[in-house]
Amino acid sequence: MNLSSSEKTRLFQVARESIQARLRGERPPVLKDIPAKLKQPRGVFVSLHRRGSLRGCIGCLEPVKPLIDAVQEMAVSAAFNDPRFGPLRPEELADLDIEISILTPFKRVEKIEEIEVGRHGLYLEQGYCRGLLLPQVATEWKWDRLTFLAQTSCKAGLPPDAWRDPATRIYIFSAEILSEPPPKSGGVAKE
Repeated sequence: MNLSSSEKTRLFQVARESIQARLRGERPPVLKDIPAKLKQPRGVFVSLHRRGSLRGCIGCLEPVKPLIDAVQEMAVSAAFNDPRFGPLRPEELADLDIEISILTPFKRVEKIEEIEVGRHGLYLEQGYCRGLLLPQVATEWKWDRLTFLAQTSCKAGLPPDAWRDPATRIYIFSAEILSEPPPKSGGVAKE
């Protein structure tokens, strides 16, 4: 997607301001003067980290909303609706890091050799079971291709070898991963 630095900054601003608004019991800010690229429909995940640990991650797989709207909605959902965590508390906001993963369209895999660890994320489905892991997850955990497939199967609520079942459909995608730059400080750093 090749976003400019100002477009990336705008996405992080929208994500953070939307979370702050929810913490105050207000509606998310109304979005105005949106750059054309941010109006394009895209699938997106917003991941929240606090002190190096995951604090929430929610995404929209399909490109059904403009990117900026999807980021706004997923940021609030990651902060308050991820069932693995309690709702974000005001005191957690100061050291919350936001990561935005903008997804490419999914491509069905015919042979697992098509999967490039570090480049591709995986989406796996079998019946009503579905699981997705972003590209950066395999890299962070130093997984090989088979471990990545097994972990995605487990994420779908299936046995680790479910990816081998002919009834399982495997898709790959890439993601443009944006990490929020650290805040600019004009004073002395705190420890």
